[in-house]
Amino acid sequence: MPKSLTPSVWGDILLTALAPTIWGSTYIVTTELLPPDRPFTAALIRVLPAGLLLVLLMKRVPAPGDRFRLLVLAALNIGVFQALLFVAAYRLPGGLAAVAGATQPLLVMALAWSLDRHTPARLTLWASILGVLGMAVLLLSPNSVWEPVGIIAALAGAACMAAGTFLTRRWKPDLPVLALTGWQLLLGGLMLAPVAWIADAPLPVLSLTQMAGYAYLCLAGALLAYALWFRGIARLPSVAVSSLSLLSPLTAVVLGWVLLGQAMTGTSLVGLFMVLSSVLTVQWSMSRPQRIRMP
Repeated sequence: MPKSLTPSVWGDILLTALAPTIWGSTYIVTTELLPPDRPFTAALIRVLPAGLLLVLLMKRVPAPGDRFRLLVLAALNIGVFQALLFVAAYRLPGGLAAVAGATQPLLVMALAWSLDRHTPARLTLWASILGVLGMAVLLLSPNSVWEPVGIIAALAGAACMAAGTFLTRRWKPDLPVLALTGWQLLLGGLMLAPVAWIADAPLPVLSLTQMAGYAYLCLAGALLAYALWFRGIARLPSVAVSSLSLLSPLTAVVLGWVLLGQAMTGTSLVGLFMVLSSVLTVQWSMSRPQRIRMP
């Protein structure tokens, strides 16, 4: 039955939106504060300590029937996604790396249609297509740095996160949000550990600035942001949650402009406007009772 949005739901949207906003800062922190060329180590340090802390604090063990599913979710949402995210962050400008994730809402809608036979509202569908077109405009901008490995990593990361968002909502593991967050971060970190050991060079002696960068990625970018994200998945339609991920480009571009002087003009600005319009339109369409069908 159609469902209108209450003020509490808009509060859930705003809290969930904080997660991709925080994630948008990953790119500038990675390139400006962290040691170079260690993407898997950065991913590992980001998620493993946060996961261990939450698991120890919550003291909740997953039910036997949820354990395999939790392992799959940890791989999609954390292990594989974080590895691809940092590969993209090291190889692409922040705004471009973030915008490459614009396919997430369409992928979630495709999963919802194919597995749950849930047909999205027409306005939501077209708004998500607008986001993908905006991504294409940004990628084809003459000023863009086309780095194939970075682009592929960003797109593959978006696919992982889309699948993880959809399956987290569909499977609903029997854990409180913080315990669910902690176990996924812990398991994802354990998956990343051997990759970081084999693929990355050892860390040098870290400066205070570098330690602060890692601490920010762990406490804000993993512990806080993922807790808000999984809370939102539990309370909002998966397509609506995934559309909020497009707020990441806004943060990345604004930080690049304010702190690094990375101007975006002409075609790039048009693409960015299209992506951000997509986010706003999807959320606005949710407020129309005749358009909302909760999965």
